[in-house]
Amino acid sequence: MSISSEHPTVLVVDDEPFNLSLLDGVLNKYYNIQKASNGPEALELAFAAPPDLILIDVMMPIMDGFEVCRRLKSDAATMHVPVIFITAKNEIKDEELGFSVGASDFIHKPISAPIVVARVRTHLKIKFTQDYLRHQNTKLLENSGEKSAELQQLKDFMWGGNQFATR
Repeated sequence: MSISSEHPTVLVVDDEPFNLSLLDGVLNKYYNIQKASNGPEALELAFAAPPDLILIDVMMPIMDGFEVCRRLKSDAATMHVPVIFITAKNEIKDEELGFSVGASDFIHKPISAPIVVARVRTHLKIKFTQDYLRHQNTKLLENSGEKSAELQQLKDFMWGGNQFATR
């Protein structure tokens, strides 16, 4: 995903087809939507082409959302993708667990379309800013390495060759 992309990709993961359709309907005006109905399918899609953001249900068969998030955050290709849990679980311990495995936010069911759109937009802005800063940092480190090498060459030339010895 490029920093300036007009249509970010959002992966929506839920084992309930109604919830997938609902979230698709809320978000598809603004984003490219990918859908997965379980954790392993979500991981396969995310690792093949990391989306810009993931909305995921916590309570799913096969693999719950917490485990999916753990695996995403432990992989270099997906560790910076924001994960927002959409869940009926509303106890503090569930949110604490979610944040401890790397979630960026929680949205509680039943969802409010304007809240979903606002949270997704906010987390994408944060992600794109962080991506930009990481990119700039990489460029600065590369440039500083090049400048250090140039300075060392100049120093070696000037002092190593004894260019300024008196006659």
